[in-house]
Amino acid sequence: MRSKRILIIQGHPDPQGCHFGHALAQAYADGATPAGHTVRQVEIARLDFPLLRSAADWEKGSVPPSLQPVQDDIRWAQHLVLFFPLWMGDMPAYLKGFLEQVARPGFAFQPGDENAGGFGKKGLGGRSARVVVTMGMPALVYRYYFRAHSVRALERNVLGFVGIAPVHETLIGMVDRIDAQARAGWLAKLQALGRKGD
Repeated sequence: MRSKRILIIQGHPDPQGCHFGHALAQAYADGATPAGHTVRQVEIARLDFPLLRSAADWEKGSVPPSLQPVQDDIRWAQHLVLFFPLWMGDMPAYLKGFLEQVARPGFAFQPGDENAGGFGKKGLGGRSARVVVTMGMPALVYRYYFRAHSVRALERNVLGFVGIAPVHETLIGMVDRIDAQARAGWLAKLQALGRKGD
């Protein structure tokens, strides 16, 4: 198995860091590091950055200083693992704000010529990703009734748009009601994924 450079992005906005998603991210890291992968971790809750309020700022403004090292980590990484809880059917707003700040023109993609359809060059090709989402509802309900709409949008409109592929997903439902045995099973699964660098 070839070793990888892996960036774990913890997308939970609570800086207390005591949620199941944090334990899952740590289990992934605990599996990856002994297997020979090099791991870096980012916790967005510990970063201070403003939310974007205009298209002009996104297109022509500078990335906040607190996020410049994150862009360096993304450049360095071969595989990204993004953890977040499902809130009101979507990712938390602070995570969305983080992605908007980080995935700016000139870094995540090169703007295209409007006369050629507006599609530019993807700036983050050659990287793969896994999205790990925890939620209160059953994962099957989210996947098949709601069609995992927010995760699909993230995969297509953000990760895919900047060239990150393939993107795999792990959906974990009923997190507020699963017992200790089920939690241990999920932690073991994430540790195994870490060992594989998947």
